[in-house]
Amino acid sequence: MTAYSLRRRLLVWLFLATALIGLVALADTRAEALRTAQGVSDRVLYGSALAIAERITVDAGGGLEVDIPYSSLEMLTSTAQDKVFYRVDGPIGRFLTGYDDLTPAPSGPEAVSFADGTYRGTPIRSATLRREVSTGAQSIAFSVTVAEQTLARGALARAILLRSAVRLAVLIAGVAGIVWLAVTLALRPLDRLGAIIAERSPADLRPVTADVPQEVSALVGAINSFMAQLDTALAALRNFTGNASHQLRTPLAVVRTQLALMDRGETARDRETASRRAQTALERAERVLAQLLVLARVDAAAGGVALQPVNIVAVAKDLTAEMVPFALEREVDLGFEGPDAAPALAEPVLLAELLKNLVGNAIAHAGHGAVVTVRVTAHPDHVVLEVEDNGPGLSPRQIALVQHRKRGALLHAPNPVKDQDAGYGFGLAITAEIAALFRTDLRLGPGRDGCGLLASVRFHLAPDAV
Repeated sequence: MTAYSLRRRLLVWLFLATALIGLVALADTRAEALRTAQGVSDRVLYGSALAIAERITVDAGGGLEVDIPYSSLEMLTSTAQDKVFYRVDGPIGRFLTGYDDLTPAPSGPEAVSFADGTYRGTPIRSATLRREVSTGAQSIAFSVTVAEQTLARGALARAILLRSAVRLAVLIAGVAGIVWLAVTLALRPLDRLGAIIAERSPADLRPVTADVPQEVSALVGAINSFMAQLDTALAALRNFTGNASHQLRTPLAVVRTQLALMDRGETARDRETASRRAQTALERAERVLAQLLVLARVDAAAGGVALQPVNIVAVAKDLTAEMVPFALEREVDLGFEGPDAAPALAEPVLLAELLKNLVGNAIAHAGHGAVVTVRVTAHPDHVVLEVEDNGPGLSPRQIALVQHRKRGALLHAPNPVKDQDAGYGFGLAITAEIAALFRTDLRLGPGRDGCGLLASVRFHLAPDAV
């Protein structure tokens, strides 16, 4: 993936947004400047027309006499620096003086009217004032038209627009510099975070504790979550590798020894004995491998297992029936006690593995003629699954090791539990791991009559079952 610059993106978007806003502001500034200049010009035009109208009188013959006060026209030329035109008309539009080709502004409801147009090839703004003068016997109507060019007005608007554009450009440049500096300072926590992670060794998967702003805390949380999952996966791999090497070493060594004895056996009986022992060791290795596969499945689910309502009784009955042939082979009385249904939160496949481990261990270690009971008890707020036998049980130290799920301690203790079926320790440790995935624990203790072993797991009820 191609890397991109956050600073550059911010600057580009800022420039585009500011440029768009600036164009709108410049257009509004130009329109406002033209409106302001036109308002000032209209007032001056009206004043000039009014000054001329005040100097129009009636002569002795009853006609209109016009005395143009040129100071009124100088008022226009001094303010706008444009050419000024005027025209005075008597009754019925009769031309009296001024520029005869200058067109008066159309009449309106007011005494004075304004109009834009062109005169002699240049744009003009004109004002026409219509008044009457009294002779005593009658009133004579007349009109005064004053016009000026609008070149200076347009130049003023352009000057205002240019100055606004320059100020806007300076503003954009200043804001861009501020944004560049602000983004640089804001990204420093990310730079520090990257440096902290880069300095770590591949084996260092501790949570990142860098001081970062609130906006980056979600990123740090995601990194820590990923590192925790990676640590879990690596731990599972280490556990699986260690358990596999430890548990398979002994049966494979036995197989290798017995095969060597078969080659050196002097009689058929010796060779048959070595073959039988090798077969037993292979069977044990097969069971250990099955346990290791269960352990791998448990380790894979350690990152999160989806619990769902499961009928504990149905799973227990099916598993008990499945284990009956194995119990008969060991001359063990296997039975079940419980209600018709007991729903609780679990995962069906892992629940079956948990119960299979408990029942298999009980059958394998209780001894010939023992009694193993699978029991389910439903309570108002939980369901208890128990597997009880009347065999030799476990010592308090072995129970403590399993209760704390210390697989390494169980496997590498000075005197670990050993037997031809991979021992209580390994199977019960896996069972404890599965129970932990169900947000509960495996409890071990003496049986109800004080002998044997009672293994129990308490399951939480589903929310809709409480």
